[in-house]
Amino acid sequence: MTDILMIEDDPELGGLVRDFLLRAGFSVLLCPDAESGLSALRTEPFRLVLLDVMLPGMDGCEACAVLRTTQEIPVLMMSARSDDESKLLGYETGADDYIGKPFSVPVLIAKIKALLRRSGGSGTAAVLTGCGITVNPASRQVTKNGIPLRLNAKEFELLRVLMSHPGEALSKDMLFDSVWGADCFTEPGTVSVHIRWLREKLEDDPNQPQIIRTVWKAGYCFGGGK
Repeated sequence: MTDILMIEDDPELGGLVRDFLLRAGFSVLLCPDAESGLSALRTEPFRLVLLDVMLPGMDGCEACAVLRTTQEIPVLMMSARSDDESKLLGYETGADDYIGKPFSVPVLIAKIKALLRRSGGSGTAAVLTGCGITVNPASRQVTKNGIPLRLNAKEFELLRVLMSHPGEALSKDMLFDSVWGADCFTEPGTVSVHIRWLREKLEDDPNQPQIIRTVWKAGYCFGGGK
């Protein structure tokens, strides 16, 4: 298995980053466009995708959306666009984290290690059920009343943590540390964004949530609060 699939159309930058990653101990396959990257994903297993947003042909956000139809592999997007709107678009299409160009290589490696650490954990954990929701950590499958749901990697981990503490109010800081990691460079406010996305997928009426409840001045809880 190759550690990292890097999709980057700038050969100079791609080669430079690849060399740094190789020195850090990662194996890397570099692809120049989304189409060849998606083709590689269909034929070879990878642990993480490092995905540029601005690509010839299919862009990175489109590629991430296509990737998410079949795989839950961690995706780290990189782009010269660092405004909130661009970051949110990346997260909405399934990215797990985002780094702006130009970036520090040590920060990039820290983000990669954090994502790999977070994605490697729960293969033997028990199946979680409640409120009609079933989460299977081994297969990373989620269903509602038997109907499969498609969650991105961070949505899955957030739901898993909440369901592991049914009825307990979990603070945003606790959820952030559990899912993103205390050493992650993403803003803690992303918890609220992912909660909103989860509610849109889980709740009958996201505006009146019954499955993931807000606990005033405390955080969020799965099911009935204490």
